[in-house]
Amino acid sequence: MASTFFTWMRSPAAREYFFSTHFWGPVANWGLPLAALADLRKDEEYISGTMTTALACYSLVFMRFAWRVIPRNYLLFACHATNASAQTIQDARFVNYWYMGGKDKSAAAGEPKGKVLEAVEAAREEAKKVGEAK
Repeated sequence: MASTFFTWMRSPAAREYFFSTHFWGPVANWGLPLAALADLRKDEEYISGTMTTALACYSLVFMRFAWRVIPRNYLLFACHATNASAQTIQDARFVNYWYMGGKDKSAAAGEPKGKVLEAVEAAREEAKKVGEAK
């Protein structure tokens, strides 16, 4: 098996593959799923539901493209399958935090508020002060 792979690596077909967009397009595209995987550790407060959904749909479309193109582009398919999975998990985290009570649960558990919520509360306080001054 290994000798077959190394024989192929020395062939013109391998050079043609490695110097094509069929290879370099997916390699360059791996930045999206890697960033999405890194974002899985971030606070749910910072997730953009709109962008996450758009990226998941984008990857689903390109998964279909990678499967339907002749010859099939398995590297592109794997890239977008990874991204679609990560974005779907992010979407679930977003919905849980903002719409299913996750924000309230984290506040009840005594977790510190995120910077966005602190900024919103500070802006509300300032608005009250301005309203009272008039």
